Amino acid sequence: MTAMLLSAAEALERLKAGNERYLTAERCPGDISSRLRLYTAAHGQSPYAIVISCSDSRVIPESIFSAGLGQLFVIRVAGNVIDDHQLGSIEYAASHLGTPLILVLGHTRCGAVDAAINSDPEGYIKFITDEIKFAIGGEEDDYQACCLNVRHSIELIEHSLQIHSMEESEGLRVIGAVYHIDSGKVDFL
Repeated sequence: MTAMLLSAAEALERLKAGNERYLTAERCPGDISSRLRLYTAAHGQSPYAIVISCSDSRVIPESIFSAGLGQLFVIRVAGNVIDDHQLGSIEYAASHLGTPLILVLGHTRCGAVDAAINSDPEGYIKFITDEIKFAIGGEEDDYQACCLNVRHSIELIEHSLQIHSMEESEGLRVIGAVYHIDSGKVDFL
């Protein structure tokens, strides 16, 4: 297990400050330089946050938080739902990379949340929408449904015995947020 380089509180402040920079940026201010590519190739990654976000092409965590190479460990899946694959990735980043903060990032105008509210899709997408339907119950308001879905994913992550143990022993935190795709603002829940 790798020691955490930052506290969860420090990592959260970095996310908040990065989102503030993003709100006025015209380009992603995160460092993607060849110097940093070479450094991370030689020395590995040390992300300060794990971000579970939707696959929506309008939701780019590295941009939203003004992050560069090696700073965020991003897991993307439609509807930011959690299953064993995502949990394995989260546990890896938390325990082997020493990442102190887990952020479940939902977003407004989410197609997966909308599908869960307004339709009953077939095929593999049904696995996603059924999970979201379970999370939101009868909620029909898009924003509130998004928040409920984020909170459900947090509960699933915290149910992991390894994550729960790290929360108690090492100060790991699991939090949620909603990204507004129109304004770029992130509401931390």
